[in-house]
Amino acid sequence: MRFRLPLWPSTINGQITWIIILGLLIVIVGGPVLERAVRTDADISDIERMSARVHAISSILANTAPEERHIIMDAAKRDGLQLELLPLSDLAFFRSSSSTEPTIQVILEWIFPPDDIPVPLQGWRTFLNDQRVIAAKVDGETMVVLSELPKTFFWSDDVLGRGSNYLFALLTLIGLFSAFAVWAITLPLRRIAAAAINADASTGPPIFEERGSVEIVALARALNDMRSRISDMVEGRTRMLRGISHDLRTPLTRMRLRVERVADTGLRDALLNDIEQTDRLLSESLNYLRDDFKREALERADLASVVRTICNEFQDIGHSVDYLGPNRLVANFKPIALNRAVSNLCENATKFGTEVQIGLSSNDGLITIEVADNGPGIPAELHRKVLEPFFKVDSARSGADKGFGLGLSIVSEIVQAHHGTLDIEDRQPHGLIVRVTIPA
Repeated sequence: MRFRLPLWPSTINGQITWIIILGLLIVIVGGPVLERAVRTDADISDIERMSARVHAISSILANTAPEERHIIMDAAKRDGLQLELLPLSDLAFFRSSSSTEPTIQVILEWIFPPDDIPVPLQGWRTFLNDQRVIAAKVDGETMVVLSELPKTFFWSDDVLGRGSNYLFALLTLIGLFSAFAVWAITLPLRRIAAAAINADASTGPPIFEERGSVEIVALARALNDMRSRISDMVEGRTRMLRGISHDLRTPLTRMRLRVERVADTGLRDALLNDIEQTDRLLSESLNYLRDDFKREALERADLASVVRTICNEFQDIGHSVDYLGPNRLVANFKPIALNRAVSNLCENATKFGTEVQIGLSSNDGLITIEVADNGPGIPAELHRKVLEPFFKVDSARSGADKGFGLGLSIVSEIVQAHHGTLDIEDRQPHGLIVRVTIPA
């Protein structure tokens, strides 16, 4: 039973809306908590609050006799404020930028400018001797300057408030949407893609799991329906071709009986050869249309025994077929299908070569079967082409008695059913190597 959140929408559109609402709730609750933590725990200077203190002190100094101002200045210094009384003429030495100021501070103050009240003399960005200062006018000749400010960044109240909330909201939504994208979209699509890679057109239960959001379920159901229609078309084509092949055997039999009564020996042999070739074409076509290997279940068996048996069968009818491999190799495979594939490879090899070697090995969870012959080989540009049904190489590897180009096609489909690979390469000095690799 799968876990499902209460009131969780069934559509992606509704889920995204739910995620946004959840993110906003988290921001509303967590934003103020973060802001308080930043204000109380972090070593950050609020430039607006510091400017307000400087202006408050300047107001007190303005109402104090000049000879008594040092008392207020001393009290402020004891409170940690490095204040100085400077003549207003020193405003000429003030600058609006500093070579030592961090770039991030400039960017943040541009995005979140401080409030307009109270504004220091020469504005919020005031530097004296490359050091940031806050100045306030005392009277027509004097100003008070706060210098030796902390080395940490100077944030406005908006940065501490809205900035932290914006950052928290951004990170929250990014986290929620990332988790949602993986859980609700990416994983279901990967599951469907993996099922599509391993799918075939044979009949059977639906391969695409219909669960998730409404859109994902609709996609999986559409793919299952499409697979069902493809399966019906393939099955209809197969039944039609089987029927045609079966119906052709009856007139072929009658033709064979009539040809055997022909008096001309040469003509009779030629006609019988054509009938035999047609009959073999029908047999190979029927074998190709058989898809029992797709429905055959995997079994744990001794693959070495299967391959050795095939070698012995070809040796018994006079072919030179040698086995190179272990005496025992237990693996999971489809015994009937793989027996058919290796037999087809051996049959092809014995048709075109006089010496055949079948190699069997296992390494890193993969099983490799190699069938090598000393025949004429196949041009490299046709190595992929020969896997197509009814394709034959018009060279030494073709002829009236060399088959109809279905053997390797059958092998290729059996290998695909095992989720393996089929490779063809030339053998030196001459010949061909067909390599089958399947998971163990």
